[in-house]
Amino acid sequence: MTSSVRDALASLAALLAPGEPDVARRVVAAHDDPEGYVREHADRLDERGIDEPIPELAWIALVDALADHGLLAEVDWKEAADEIVAQLRDLRSSPAGAWAWADRVAGDLPAYDFLGRAGAELRAAGTTLAVLDIESDCYPLVLLPNADAEELRSLAGATGFTAAVLGDPA
Repeated sequence: MTSSVRDALASLAALLAPGEPDVARRVVAAHDDPEGYVREHADRLDERGIDEPIPELAWIALVDALADHGLLAEVDWKEAADEIVAQLRDLRSSPAGAWAWADRVAGDLPAYDFLGRAGAELRAAGTTLAVLDIESDCYPLVLLPNADAEELRSLAGATGFTAAVLGDPA
């Protein structure tokens, strides 16, 4: 990975975790010294089946660091809607008072369909729901102001990874 990828990863960490320099530190460490990062975070990475450096390590480090700071909810592909809402409400980035719509949504929606609906509802209220794709059967979800959605996509693209905005009409 080039220094432009490193810079994009650091910028992405700062965008998603303002005021939490530990997130950027961990992501950059995974980029700069993957072997050292794997040694230092072996227990956590073992939960993901990672025991040696992989090309996605810095992206995984971002997901894990955001989760550790209460800024990312990792939900299973078959999670119930009420559980998804509960996890998103608990995020530090969760907007106050933006969840009234959740009570009107049918609980039988598959997670993917529910996330699309949740994304549309949240965007209408000024918050973007995005997934940081880790090519797994889960959805690592983040919340951020709508004004930052394009920067999120752009920075993720510059890293070679994907951040998709959910419920985006575009």
